[in-house]
Amino acid sequence: MIWRSVVGKLWLTIILLVAFVLSILTILLLQFFEDFHVEKEAEQMERLANKVASVIERYDDRDQALDTAWEITDFYPTRVMIIKDEEVNEGRWYSPNAHGLPRISLDVIKGDSVLNKVFTDGETVVKQGNFETATEAAFSNELLVVGVPMQIDGEDHGAVFLYQSLDVIAKTTGQARNLIYIAAGIAIVLTTIFAFFLSTRITAPLLKMREAATQVAKGKFDTKVPMVTHDEIGELSIAFNRMGRQLNNYVTALNQEKEQLSSILSSMADGVITFDKTGAILSTNPPAERFLKAWYYEQGMDEQPGTDIPEDINELFRLVVMLEREQLTEVELQGRSWVVVMTPLYNQSSIRGAVAVFRDMTEERRLDKLRKDFIANVSHELRTPIAMLQGYSEAIVDDIASSDEEKKEVAQIIYDESLRMGRLVNELLDLARMEAGHNELHYSNVHLQDFGQRIVRKFSGLARDREVELKFHLSNSDRMLMIDPDRIEQVLTNLLDNAVRHTPNDGEVSLLITSLEKGVQFNVKDTGSGIPEDDLPFVFERFYKADKARTRGRSGTGLGLAIARNIVESHRGQISVHSKNGEGTVFSFFIPDQPDK
Repeated sequence: MIWRSVVGKLWLTIILLVAFVLSILTILLLQFFEDFHVEKEAEQMERLANKVASVIERYDDRDQALDTAWEITDFYPTRVMIIKDEEVNEGRWYSPNAHGLPRISLDVIKGDSVLNKVFTDGETVVKQGNFETATEAAFSNELLVVGVPMQIDGEDHGAVFLYQSLDVIAKTTGQARNLIYIAAGIAIVLTTIFAFFLSTRITAPLLKMREAATQVAKGKFDTKVPMVTHDEIGELSIAFNRMGRQLNNYVTALNQEKEQLSSILSSMADGVITFDKTGAILSTNPPAERFLKAWYYEQGMDEQPGTDIPEDINELFRLVVMLEREQLTEVELQGRSWVVVMTPLYNQSSIRGAVAVFRDMTEERRLDKLRKDFIANVSHELRTPIAMLQGYSEAIVDDIASSDEEKKEVAQIIYDESLRMGRLVNELLDLARMEAGHNELHYSNVHLQDFGQRIVRKFSGLARDREVELKFHLSNSDRMLMIDPDRIEQVLTNLLDNAVRHTPNDGEVSLLITSLEKGVQFNVKDTGSGIPEDDLPFVFERFYKADKARTRGRSGTGLGLAIARNIVESHRGQISVHSKNGEGTVFSFFIPDQPDK
C-alpha cells in the first residue's frame, strides 16, 4: 500500500507541507487583499468626498454645483449625502443615483461617535460597520462611510458623506480570492507531480538497494547495487557494495575456519562434545559418537544424539556451570575406561555452554597393568631361583651337605636354577628385541617335509615317555617355504612341548602342515585337557600361565607363546588358538609366501 512505502510517505509529506503553507499563505493573502481593498476604497472615497466638497464650496450656483457633484460621483458605486448645516433640517441633498443604496438619516450619523467628529472636530472620518437605513436595500447594511467637513456660505457646519456597501468590495475581493484559490490548486497539482517525481527519483535507488539486500539475505553476497547518482544515495550504494564484499570475505573466512575446525575435530583421536547452556549436545566428532553409541547400546536405547547422555557427564556439566571451572571425571563403559575433561565456554561474561574431551585410556591402563604385571612376574620368576641358589649355596658353605653325593645333588640344583635364570633372561631379551622391531630374520627356502619330520623326531622320546602318540601330516610333500627356519622351529618347539606336556597318557598330538594358495598353515593339535575359556584371550601375554596348578619348578617361564606370536608376526603371519575344556587345543599360525629375499 502506498502509505506504507517510502514513495507514498515522502509524497504525502510534501503535499501536506505544501498544502499547509499554501493554506496559511491564502489566508494571509485574502486578509491582505480585503484590508487593501477597504483601505483603497476608503482613500478613493475620501478623495471623491473632498472633490465634491470643493465643488460645492466653489460654485455659488447651488444647482450647478450639485449637478457637477452628481456627475463626478455617478461613476462610482457610492451614494453621496451633502449636509449644509447639521442644526437645521434644510440643506440636505442625496445623489440621485443611489446605486441601490438606501438613505442614512442625519440622526444615525450624529448618533455615531466617529462620524459625528466631522461636525464636532471638523475631521475627516472613515468607518465601516452596520448602519440603520431608512429603507430596504439591495445590499447588506454593512457599509463603508467616509465623511469630510465642508464650509458653505462661510459656515463650518456642513459635511459631505460618501458611503458604499461592503458587498461591492467583497465582490472585488472574491475575484482575488478565486484567483488565489486557482493559483493554490495549480500549485498543489504541480507540487504533487514534482513530489511524485522527486520521491521516485529518490526511492528508485533505495528499491534497488532493497532488492540487493534481499539477495544478500539469501546468501548472495556478490550482489551489487548500481550507483546512478553521485549524492548521498550514491555514497550509500558504494557503502552497501563494500559491505557486501566484506560480508562475502567474512563468510568465506568463517566457512574456512568451520571446515578447518571440522577437519581438526574429525581427525582427533580424542572425542569432543560441545554443549549449550541447557546441556543439549551441539556437535560431536567420530570418537565421541562411538562413545555415545556404546552408551546407547548399553542402555538398550535407540541412537538419539543430543537427547540423553550418561548421568556422570550430566553431573560433570552441572559442576562446570555452577563452579565455572574445568572439571574431570572417569567413566567405565563397555569394558573401556574413558577420562572426561570438561571446560566452560564463555559468551563475553556469561557461560554459554561447555566442551568435553573424551580420551580412551583403556590401552594406557592395559599397558600400565602389563608393565606392573611384567615387573611383578619377573621379580617373582627370579626370586625363586635366586632363593634356591642362595639357600643351597649356604648349605654348601655351612657344610650341611656333608657327603659327596649330597654336594653333587646340591650343585646340580644350583646349576639347573642358574640355567633356568639364563633361559628367562635370554627369553626376555629376545622378546624385548622383537617388540622393539629389532628381530633380524635369516630367510632360507625350506623343504617343509624334511623340516617337519626333523621337529617331530625331536619330541618322539618325550612323547614315548609320556605314552602320547605323535603324528605328522603334510598336504604337499614337495612344498617349499621361505622362512627363518630357526625361528619357526622355535615356535613349533614351544607349541609341541606344551601339547605333549598337557596331553594325558594314551593321548594324541599332531603337527599338520597345509599348503595354501598364498602361504602355509601350521596346526598343532592335541587331545589334552584344553585351556579354560576365560584364559584364551590372554595366552599370548607375557608370563601368563593357564595351568596355575602346576609347580613352578616344572612349568616354563610364561614367555614362550609371547615370543611365538612375535616370531609369526615378524613373518607377516597370524597366530590363533581354539580350545575346549576336556577336548583339547589347536594352535594355528599362517605364514604367507615371502617375496624373494
